Amino acid sequence: MILSALVAVLLVAVVLGACRWRRSSRVLYALALLAFLLAGCGVVPRWLLGWLQGPYAMRPALHWAPSNAIVLLTSGAAPLPDGSIEPGIAAYGRIVQAATMYRDCARASRRCTVLVSGGDPSRYETPLAVAYAQVLRQLGVPSTDLRLESRSLTTWQNAQFSRPILAALGAQRIWLVTSGFHLRRSELYFAHFGIHATPVRADYVHAAIAPWPGISNLVLAELAVHEYAGIVRYRVYNLMGWNAPPAAPLSAPARGGVVQPERATP
Repeated sequence: MILSALVAVLLVAVVLGACRWRRSSRVLYALALLAFLLAGCGVVPRWLLGWLQGPYAMRPALHWAPSNAIVLLTSGAAPLPDGSIEPGIAAYGRIVQAATMYRDCARASRRCTVLVSGGDPSRYETPLAVAYAQVLRQLGVPSTDLRLESRSLTTWQNAQFSRPILAALGAQRIWLVTSGFHLRRSELYFAHFGIHATPVRADYVHAAIAPWPGISNLVLAELAVHEYAGIVRYRVYNLMGWNAPPAAPLSAPARGGVVQPERATP
């Protein structure tokens, strides 16, 4: 998103230069260079990420209810030469965090179910929830305590399609596991569908201030801008009445209920 915006600004600058609007063209060149330097040297991503993930740096204490649901949001996959897929490089922190929480819940002799939410956005013919569940089983989470939501293609749909499953489970406490930078938007969407979960960050990313632009900082800036765009889009869609109506809070124990079909996908 950031790189696309920079390219667009540069193209406009080239056009303005060709039209002999040289002063405007030079201003745009300067702005594009400044934005690139601030993002690549870590200033922009560090500032943006601070608001996104700062409140979640410390994980909450694991005070288990008699019945719990751990919602694990998926994060891409990698196709293998044999046609199968496995969780992507950014996914394992989330998987390990969910599995660790499950084990702690089991040791406390509490009921705990892991709900893995993720469809097949890249059309690999295997839903992300299925690939992640396979790894969770290898880490000791039994199939009897796994639930798969394999239709969602976006974070908005993660929340929408998880609600009826969580309602059926009737968990007294819901935990939401995803990357630190992704939690603000995820909490917002889940709350819209009446799911007020305890947020637990998996990974926590850091933008390093450097004298020269680096690819890692540009990637982090891209991630952060994507999250902000999703939050802004949600607010705008609410104002325009394009989102599904907010759902009533999911009670504990839940009595069921079906989410109305979405009218827009932030």
